[in-house]
Amino acid sequence: MNSNNEALFKRGRILYIFEALVEYLISILMMGSFLATVTKSLNFSDSLTGVISSVIALGCTFQLLSVLLKTEKTKKFVIFMSVANQLLFMMLYIIPLTALPDGVKTALFIVSILSAYLIYNMAHPRKMSWLMSLVEDKKRGSFTANKEIVSLIGGMAFSYAMGAVMDRFSARERVTDSFPIMAFVVGALLLIHTLMMANIFEPAENSPQKRSVRQSIAAVMRNKKILKVTTVYVIYNISHYVSVPFYGTYMIGELGLDLKTVALAALVSSVSRIAVSKAWGKYADKRSFAVMIEKCFAFLAVSAVCVMFATPLNGLIMFVLYYLFHGIAMGGINSAMVNMVFDYAPFEMRSDALAISQAAAGIAGFVTTVCISPLVTRMQNGGNSIWGVTVYAQQVLSAISLVLTVAAMIYVRKVLIKKGKLKE
Repeated sequence: MNSNNEALFKRGRILYIFEALVEYLISILMMGSFLATVTKSLNFSDSLTGVISSVIALGCTFQLLSVLLKTEKTKKFVIFMSVANQLLFMMLYIIPLTALPDGVKTALFIVSILSAYLIYNMAHPRKMSWLMSLVEDKKRGSFTANKEIVSLIGGMAFSYAMGAVMDRFSARERVTDSFPIMAFVVGALLLIHTLMMANIFEPAENSPQKRSVRQSIAAVMRNKKILKVTTVYVIYNISHYVSVPFYGTYMIGELGLDLKTVALAALVSSVSRIAVSKAWGKYADKRSFAVMIEKCFAFLAVSAVCVMFATPLNGLIMFVLYYLFHGIAMGGINSAMVNMVFDYAPFEMRSDALAISQAAAGIAGFVTTVCISPLVTRMQNGGNSIWGVTVYAQQVLSAISLVLTVAAMIYVRKVLIKKGKLKE
């Protein structure tokens, strides 16, 4: 690599870190309490908001469509799709302000948010393949850690600031007056994000090979190493979605914690995640992402144990511990979920492999939550107890998560790791 190209790669990596930050800031305004505030202004029921959130979580299945789309220039395609995605996000804050009938607003909102996530996921595998091609394989762990730390720190400050703005208007019972500010912020971030992406170098070898959809899918499905990684994705997602989506109602309902306390407890996760990300990244670069994720799963298992023993008497303490260990685990798991594919997939197959693996995991997670929901309702209505001790549904779900997490650890150890190193 000549000095000119080396400078372009270095500048691209720096811009990628801040591009990820800006994209994360936009995503913050589209989820959690921010999304709930907008849907509430449109008089959505809690169940409808929940359905929308579930479909968003299922959105990674749309990544399969990226296999169907064959474009000559990845960079132009990703930028175009990114702009379209973020314009739709901006529209979500504008729709409630229009004079349209309520039914039209509801339909327009649902179509806009689903279209936004459809577009995002169609471009995501190509984007990851392009931007990660700027990073040396032996430094992907450290780079991903740095990127995540910047996004998490920036995200915490941004979330607090935007939350304060929305709370100020909400206190006056004029929360919709904050929506033009939110739309303006999304628009400004959109411009910054687009300029950053336009100035990121695209290596010539990043252009996708001209293969049919059938050939692309067949190539991934024939690669046994990628299928093994996909299995890890699926087991992890099942273990996550069998319990975590139900923790929020458990903390506020059965454990009696207020929202402010829950938010402060959750902050422990972000802080611990930031604290360990760099160490996990260096460890993965030295050993492998498979070796790293096995260790991360151990911390994830401990976090499940904490919730298993969370009761109204010790709920706050146990959930603080849960967030501590969960944050430590996620400091490595998030980066491993992408980089494990890159460890095994040939360069030209990376985007297709990532799309298929994440789609399979997304479907598994969504189906798990849908199937487990009736069990949760039944247990909550049944007043289950063991040996005279009240057992809550979320404690049982956490036990299931523990078993699945341990199964994932064993699978990684037996199938992906050999003598402490990555199996070739």
